Amino acid sequence: MKVRLIATAALTAAGCAAMALPGFKAPFAEAYGIKKGAKLDSCVGCHTAGVKLNVYGADLKKVMEAAKTKKLTADLLKKIDTLDSDKDGVKNVDELKKGTNPGDPKDK
Repeated sequence: MKVRLIATAALTAAGCAAMALPGFKAPFAEAYGIKKGAKLDSCVGCHTAGVKLNVYGADLKKVMEAAKTKKLTADLLKKIDTLDSDKDGVKNVDELKKGTNPGDPKDK
């Protein structure tokens, strides 16, 4: 029973993550010119590990909740451009233009 419950939870989480990825990855890549195969052409822009959000992802989540939407758009991304989510002294938009991670203070 315990194994079945764990397996069901794992499959559900994997399915949710897989469904969300294309809907978030494409607008993010288009808005910031992220090239296929680049470091930010993955989930690290918003996530630390698995489905856990980093600070940039958390800021983006707040903006999306305020807009009452689950659809990521360039306009929503722009709302957090001038923030410094990871408090490393570099604005999110500047990090994204350089190809560094706005959710990781060690990457600036």
